[in-house]
Amino acid sequence: METKQETQIRTELDSVVDFWLRHSHDAVHGGFFTCLGREGAVYDELKYVWLQGRQVWMYCRLYRTVDRFRKPEILEAAKSGGAFLRKFARVSSTSGQWKCAFCLTRDGKAVKIQRTIFSECFYIMAMDELSRVTGDKDAQLEAEQMMKQLIHWVRVDSSDLGRPQLPGDVPTNSMAVPMMLLCLVQQLTEGRGQEMALKYRELGSWCVKQILQHIQRDGTAVLENVSLDGAELSGCQGRLQNPGHALEAGWFLMQYSAEWGDEELQRTAINKFVELPFQNGWDKEHGGLFYFLDVDGHCPTQLEWSMKLWWPHCEALIAFLMAYSQTKKPELLESFSQVYKYTFSHFPDESGEWFGYLTQEGKVALDFKGGPFKGKKKKK
Repeated sequence: METKQETQIRTELDSVVDFWLRHSHDAVHGGFFTCLGREGAVYDELKYVWLQGRQVWMYCRLYRTVDRFRKPEILEAAKSGGAFLRKFARVSSTSGQWKCAFCLTRDGKAVKIQRTIFSECFYIMAMDELSRVTGDKDAQLEAEQMMKQLIHWVRVDSSDLGRPQLPGDVPTNSMAVPMMLLCLVQQLTEGRGQEMALKYRELGSWCVKQILQHIQRDGTAVLENVSLDGAELSGCQGRLQNPGHALEAGWFLMQYSAEWGDEELQRTAINKFVELPFQNGWDKEHGGLFYFLDVDGHCPTQLEWSMKLWWPHCEALIAFLMAYSQTKKPELLESFSQVYKYTFSHFPDESGEWFGYLTQEGKVALDFKGGPFKGKKKKK
């Protein structure tokens, strides 16, 4: 017997998938429109590679793991998105390495390239998951080749990212980098046997150590940026907290701890990366998670710091449910219910899909359903 929460989650997921299947597919050039208004109308034809990759991954994961989504239209949409990515997303650099564009025209011409690793991360996720549902070994090989290049950028030489090292710029360990690498390790090794797990074991361990450096202030805060040796940085950058990122890192760490039987890491993940950011990041007056915070209580310099965004709440739902499933501690389920109540009473829209951006008070600030950074909600 399904609970009321399970029924609502199932209904919302069905609605979201239907929304994107109906409105986002580009039948002329392939791939997906991601800039969709409240009712699903395309308001900008630019195609963002982060979201192309996420949508391919989502369709493939649903098709592979949830029986009711094993439909030909979902598989065909995933294959169309994958073909578009493989044909257009990769842009060769002067060094001969592949860099993924951040943004493409409708017909696949590169518009913008970021000097980060994240377009490549979502390309890897898409190709690996696509290979699992299609049996396309070349897609899996492309994912692993891109991963090798990405590891080189992060751990050996980042110069090909195109970001100059300026004299006043302090090298920084941004939590987004090791947590995304850890996510990719889990993606590439899932169900692929001991040989693949061992291939990425050292990298996974390195990612965990890098993430744990972000526990600061004698264990009372998780900071978004620290120095390369794990020390707190000065100024706004050093004081920055991102509760959603911390919660996301928490469930990545929980997955890793479960895979390798590391109970100490599990406890750290739950206590420091799930419970602590939730306690610090929850808006006691209006409910919901703040987007950014300053650990010393100053006003964050990010203009959207007090807004309530869809994705930190998704991360919190995943993190608390995973933590409860691993420990059966009732207080974790209570926190899940608290986040669930806020999330499902504020973000879903009767027109289909979710709003992504709310004011601090919980009112809709931006009513589009997809944009440069918001696409389909994640499911794990």
